[in-house]
Amino acid sequence: MDWNHYRFRSQWALPAPAPDVYRALERIEDYPRWWPQVREVTRRDDTSGVLRVRSLLPYDLTTVLREGRRDPAAGVLEVVMSGDMEGWARWTVASHGSGSLVRYDQEVVVGKPLLRRLAVPGRPLFQANHRLMMRAGRRGLAAHLAGGRQAV
Repeated sequence: MDWNHYRFRSQWALPAPAPDVYRALERIEDYPRWWPQVREVTRRDDTSGVLRVRSLLPYDLTTVLREGRRDPAAGVLEVVMSGDMEGWARWTVASHGSGSLVRYDQEVVVGKPLLRRLAVPGRPLFQANHRLMMRAGRRGLAAHLAGGRQAV
């Protein structure tokens, strides 16, 4: 087993229509407004940018994102990642009743030297850190889509 290889999957049920959710997710430069752990996004051009995240643990991850797939009809947004994490991430947005169901999939290998050295003892903490970040992201996006009103 490669202790620096991670696969994550999260699902978010949101009360907003799928097209609204998709539009919010494709505007990555707005993520810091609603997702507390996304500290900074710097666009490089129309299809790439630099993302800096920091959750509960005291380290930042900086990753270059390049557009891999953008398919509004299928509800898919995918990026290729390089930097502190190498791999890919994908949002899939689908209608679900009057709202939407959002799935986030990510497969990465951590390249940041400190995290690589702490791979075995730190793995449960890194996974918990990711879960906390995703939970905050769901809450933040729900509030953002509701126009800043408190969301469930």
